[in-house]
Amino acid sequence: MPSKIASPTEKSYSALTPEDVAQWMKYGYVIIRNAFSRQQAEDRMEKLWIRLGYDPNDANTWVLERVNMPSHSRVSFSTFAPKAWQAICELSGGYDRLDESRLPTFGDDFICNFGKEEYVGQTINPHTFDNWHVDGDFFKHFLDSPEQGMLVIPLYSDIAPGGGGTVICPDGMRVIAKHLAEHPEGVSPRMVPVGEKPTHKGLDWFIEKIQDFPKDSFHEMTGNIGDVVLMHPLMLHSASKNILRIPRIITNPRITMKEPFRFAREKPDDYSLIELKTLSLLGVDSLDYKITGQRELLNPTRTKIHARMKEQENLRISGRLGAVNLDKVYDINRLEDEVE
Repeated sequence: MPSKIASPTEKSYSALTPEDVAQWMKYGYVIIRNAFSRQQAEDRMEKLWIRLGYDPNDANTWVLERVNMPSHSRVSFSTFAPKAWQAICELSGGYDRLDESRLPTFGDDFICNFGKEEYVGQTINPHTFDNWHVDGDFFKHFLDSPEQGMLVIPLYSDIAPGGGGTVICPDGMRVIAKHLAEHPEGVSPRMVPVGEKPTHKGLDWFIEKIQDFPKDSFHEMTGNIGDVVLMHPLMLHSASKNILRIPRIITNPRITMKEPFRFAREKPDDYSLIELKTLSLLGVDSLDYKITGQRELLNPTRTKIHARMKEQENLRISGRLGAVNLDKVYDINRLEDEVE
């Protein structure tokens, strides 16, 4: 039988402080400050506005509230942001638990939040957001899924309160963990159990769940260029309203585990901090979890949309396409809710 878990704060780490570990176990996220430089960010974003076809000095040209851009180039995570990389390894239980064939990279697939003029002066209310979800539109979900080992958000712009930073609901992870534990047959990215017909449209399942939490359950991810937010893979989160109309720019590198997470390890010290947080969400010291369905990769519609967007961006980079034409803009935020 697995032994009772010792306190995770008793272990020592090189990148994570005891305060980081305590915050992770309480809220399921930590922020690694100054993980990369402003110059690194500027270099990666050199062609951002050309690709968008927007004028950075004219908000009237920002035709979409949010744009999820495709990637043209990638650089090694471990060399671009080594401090954040070390923290990822420590949260994951060590480098050897990461999938070496899919090591994370920093791409230029920027996620931009420009807001709308009508939002200026409004009060942010997370209960009204229409983007609540858990990441992973490309695989069937289980409690131990290795495909999305962590949610990572590098900040490429300074983000002040009200500036469109990602909003999270740490308490919502309990709902997600319980739902997954109750459905070892697997669920869709929209949390529909295998074999059942959807009873909700789009992201409505998540949006419905979020209504049960009070306002103090929400955390707005603010910070400066070079900060990297590391979150538990079951973190319930949403894009927020940018009421400042200062462009908010982030990316979302994917962390893939070599093997599924394990929740019944013989040696307590072998649990990763991600696994420990999952167990705490379920209120148990161990869980003999076994899937009954087949793991499966899915083909999200956003793949096709990104391909079309990339064609347009390449035309702008080469000078063969000018400023944005609203009729030919693909709103990735609407279409990524669909999975083929």
